[in-house]
Amino acid sequence: MILSAIEITRRLDEGDLVIRPYADESQQPASYDLRAGNDYVLERGGCTLVHTLEWVELPADVAATMRCRSSFGRRGVLLGGGFVDPGFRGQLTLCLVNMGDEDVLLFEGDRVVQLIMHEVRNGMHLYEGRYQDSQGSVEAR
Repeated sequence: MILSAIEITRRLDEGDLVIRPYADESQQPASYDLRAGNDYVLERGGCTLVHTLEWVELPADVAATMRCRSSFGRRGVLLGGGFVDPGFRGQLTLCLVNMGDEDVLLFEGDRVVQLIMHEVRNGMHLYEGRYQDSQGSVEAR
């Protein structure tokens, strides 16, 4: 099951799910738009590591998929990777690849990816990987 805006808001209010700072304009009917944490130039033909403005904490019964927003996809920007395990907490690092014809400017606060949250039934194992508590853009470890 994909979490609806009502379920996302309920979980945020109860403290079960954390998205900080939260912005009403980023809440979509069945996803939440994560924003760029800094200004970036997505160079044509290159991969740029972009961190989210938001700090995210997922509970044991929620995993998430990230998808590049269509407005960036139409300019040739693709998202590499994009799965977030239950129990993850931190800023997310996005691998954005610009396959378009020109450089793309990305400004702090721009909504860049959709975070689609899914229910995980009987979730008992939490993420304990090397990217836990990430801050800023994190290179491969």
